[in-house]
Amino acid sequence: MSLILEKLDALGLVLPAVPTPVAAYVNCVRSGNLLFLSGGLPIDRDVKVIGKVPGDVSIEQAKEGARMIVLNRLAVIQDAIGSLNKVRQIVSLTGFVNSAADFYGHPQVINGASELLVEIFGDKGRHSRTALGAAALPLNVAVEINLIVEIED
Repeated sequence: MSLILEKLDALGLVLPAVPTPVAAYVNCVRSGNLLFLSGGLPIDRDVKVIGKVPGDVSIEQAKEGARMIVLNRLAVIQDAIGSLNKVRQIVSLTGFVNSAADFYGHPQVINGASELLVEIFGDKGRHSRTALGAAALPLNVAVEINLIVEIED
């Protein structure tokens, strides 16, 4: 078992099945040693984090949605390169929050993803980041996140 999968297991986390893209894109594109991951959504089988933050979805629920997305993005990485141990660095994270016009706590929501990446990868999980609010997101999800990841050969 890989060290990262052991870490996930110790945290009580399990990678979901690799999500199928819902439109005309692919989950991941590799260019050299970089993986560019498409935006992931907080949907895992029957669990969905849907609606505006903070009106329909609390900040804590949206933060949990961001954590769900990290797990589904890690499933995409493992599918693309065979092992999460090959992750050299989480380079960049961009997070979008489906938010009310007067909500300004986007960083709090996206912290769910950022903190989990550091918990899993340690210093390799530290990344640059953008956290934005959006008037609407696909399928009315509360949060969407994409990543750029450096990998080893």
